[in-house]
Amino acid sequence: MKKQLALAAALAVAPFAAFAGGHSYTYLEAGYARLDQELPSPPDLEVDDIEAAGFYVAGSAAIAPSVHVFGAYRKGDDDVSISLPLGGGEIASAGVDMSQGVLGLGWHHDLRDRTDLVAELSWLRTKIDVNDDEEGAEEGDDVRVAVGVRHLIADNVELWVKGNYTDGDVYDGAFSASAGVQYKLTRNWGLVAEAEGGGDTAMFGVGVRASF
Repeated sequence: MKKQLALAAALAVAPFAAFAGGHSYTYLEAGYARLDQELPSPPDLEVDDIEAAGFYVAGSAAIAPSVHVFGAYRKGDDDVSISLPLGGGEIASAGVDMSQGVLGLGWHHDLRDRTDLVAELSWLRTKIDVNDDEEGAEEGDDVRVAVGVRHLIADNVELWVKGNYTDGDVYDGAFSASAGVQYKLTRNWGLVAEAEGGGDTAMFGVGVRASF
């Protein structure tokens, strides 16, 4: 009887125990993304903020026991309108394409069995292109420093939070916060969601991750 109970208990936890093994820093992922950018309004006019919905691809690769490289590309589009204040009506509209590329280097350290401290240094390339604008696209380069933690709250559920400081052409000394979650379907496959907000910009994404 005791052997049967032990076998039943082992079978019950096997699907979740198979996911265990710490945090993976080698993965590929892709999915839906939305890039938001607040726009200044000229006097006596109201300009919609950009909410560019589209896609993203991202990845990371461990290159040493505590070091990894990572990158991402996000792209979306939106229709932005210019209106008179107080419900005066729309006077113009334009299509906007927005994209952002990220390339960085990260360091991680075990704080506890399920918790890693993570520090990152990355370069961001952002492009905002207004359709039919003769002046061309607005482009800028920024540098970002981020510090945060990754934590397994269960063998198949991971959370992470980061504080970011970004400065350069697009982000003028901006602080932001990021938070994400991964639900592991198997050892290699998972569903992910991440959001970032702060200052004049925001980002949200949901996708599928393959970890190696």
